Amino acid sequence: MIDEMDTREPSVSRRGNRIIMPGMASVHSHAFQRVLRGRTQRRATEAGSFWSWRRWMYALAERLDPDDLFHISRFAFVELAMSGVTAVGEFHYLHHDRDGAPYDDRVLLAETVIRAAREAGLRIALIRTCYFRAGWRRTLESAQRRFCDASVEDALRDVETLQRRFAGDPMVRIGLAAHSVRAVPRSHIMELAAYARERALPFHMHISEQRHEVDECIEEYGLSPVALLDRMGVLDERFVAIHATHLDNDEIRALGEARAFVCLCRTTERDLGDGCPPTRPLVQAGARLCVGADSHASSDAFEEIRAVELDERSRLEMRHAVAEAPELLRAATQYGYQAIGMGQAWRDDAVSLNADDPSFASLNDELLVDGLIFNATPRAIDQVTIAGRTVVAEGTHIHYEEARRGYETTLRRLGFL
Repeated sequence: MIDEMDTREPSVSRRGNRIIMPGMASVHSHAFQRVLRGRTQRRATEAGSFWSWRRWMYALAERLDPDDLFHISRFAFVELAMSGVTAVGEFHYLHHDRDGAPYDDRVLLAETVIRAAREAGLRIALIRTCYFRAGWRRTLESAQRRFCDASVEDALRDVETLQRRFAGDPMVRIGLAAHSVRAVPRSHIMELAAYARERALPFHMHISEQRHEVDECIEEYGLSPVALLDRMGVLDERFVAIHATHLDNDEIRALGEARAFVCLCRTTERDLGDGCPPTRPLVQAGARLCVGADSHASSDAFEEIRAVELDERSRLEMRHAVAEAPELLRAATQYGYQAIGMGQAWRDDAVSLNADDPSFASLNDELLVDGLIFNATPRAIDQVTIAGRTVVAEGTHIHYEEARRGYETTLRRLGFL
């Protein structure tokens, strides 16, 4: 639940030869896609695009069993922790067995991802994602059978099962998502949004990542995605728009007036050639920014947040385009935690960096936040503490070797090594 009373500003301080900052949240993650890093960069056709990349992703999704998903996810989360991430929002849509039939325990794969995060020591919001179709007038591809629910009622029963199983666990939250306007028809989006609002759950959606998605939505509904959601009354302060790359001025205004979150995933959006979102207008309209690793094309939380500003500088050909370092710090920490329903837990998590790292050379205390946001890399991280437990010490995750061995064994089994 988002805590509107959480008004304390995130801060950075120097303690001896350490610099202390709050832990960061990676609001949007597809942990299993970590396998694809470095494996989709060579030109396969003359028309490489998001859609050609998606074929690789679907081929991977079809092959994974629960053990594979655990080892891949654990390693992805361990790597995030080593970059200063202490809470992750897992946008989870890999639900069923390879043939599309639910497991005997319908939430087996969701629990597998949660277990991976817990073994990595991260807080996790399992964003249970609903998926019902391939798209308007489109036939399901074979991999999509693992994503699709038979009904809204089935999906919401899974949410309630997960809530019961993790009730009272401060490290786990359960959220809800409609995958996209492409994969979830309008009537179902309305049911899901109403359920989330009634129970004060975060409600996430992929929004306007690709121009083709926008065009299809207009063809089906006569409105672009955000305009459709606005007309339906879905937008509010718990709504999290993932990507929001291709928006018109009315859509920007609608997200801002709702005080919605917009989660940018710049390293993935760059990798996939999605485009540049209108970040400055979104902030000026009142939207709240946060960031996510998405496909894990990169696991550098500092790069993810500074790209919010630096990529907008490139789009607008100007400096100081979106926000100064303190506002970006807030987006990476406080807003990120709020967007995944973690409330004030950001106050209990900390990242310690080596003040002798070259990225901080010659910076006085007044410029620490600037140096942190615009210059730091995971190389500077010395220690990460989550809910009082140290998970990264001397720059390395306490279970790194075990997690790497499990990951590499899985990749060999899948034929990637």
